[in-house]
Amino acid sequence: MSYDTESSSPPTAARRCRQRLRRLSGGFTLVELLVVLAILGLLAAIATPQVLKHLSGAKTKTAALEIKNLSTALEMFHIDTGRFPTQQEGLEALVRPVPGVERWNGPYLQKPTIPTDPWGSPYLYRYPGQHGDFDLYSLGADKAEGGTGENQDVTSW
Repeated sequence: MSYDTESSSPPTAARRCRQRLRRLSGGFTLVELLVVLAILGLLAAIATPQVLKHLSGAKTKTAALEIKNLSTALEMFHIDTGRFPTQQEGLEALVRPVPGVERWNGPYLQKPTIPTDPWGSPYLYRYPGQHGDFDLYSLGADKAEGGTGENQDVTSW
């Protein structure tokens, strides 16, 4: 037996079944939404410390790379001039000509300014160095000597 959709309506049981399906697939209940939000909250609470741990490690690695780049620039300055910048000249000698130095062939850095460490402090330069020809270092996030993790000193030696 076939039904003509234009002239007659389907049986009432089929209509009730469709209405029930429409009601069930209409949306989420409040309880379902709360469960999903609780699961997302738990995932965020578990993942956030792991992300922050990698972020702090990235700052330390960035400082180490910048110190290596600055050390290379200091070595190039030494090759050109026959000496390292004095304590008074500091790292600025890498980007600006030093008065009285004839063979300065800089700037020795790509940017016209000396970078700061990832924590916003200037890199520290000591000449003559206690650990080599020069000492170049950052005190880390705590801006104090020593420390561990993100607070550790990052050095050129």
